Amino acid sequence: MAAGVAVLTAAGILALAAPGSAQAAAAHACAGRKVRTLSFTTGSVQVFKAGRYVCAVTYAKDPRGTKPMSVSVQARGGRPWRIQARAARQVGPVTVYAGHRCVWVKGSVGRKAVSSGWILC
Repeated sequence: MAAGVAVLTAAGILALAAPGSAQAAAAHACAGRKVRTLSFTTGSVQVFKAGRYVCAVTYAKDPRGTKPMSVSVQARGGRPWRIQARAARQVGPVTVYAGHRCVWVKGSVGRKAVSSGWILC
């Protein structure tokens, strides 16, 4: 949990430090390498892996105006970690310790959503 708070804090600092470059801040929202992009009608969820940690961020396709958004990551056998907020561009990151377990990633923007099923097994 402390790692998730640290990543969230770092992402917030990046967003404040460079408000004109949301793409630059978004590129550093999660540590590790991007392993999946889950696309849906109103947005996408990018999934990253760093060692035994999995991180996800939901991005809106249309950054105009705020809308309800969510992102969640659940390691098999654990409980889902979720962030829900009204945002314009992104919500997250959510980082969980997955070890060598599968994860289930979900994200939503407005009324549309995506659910990965068990991945990264």
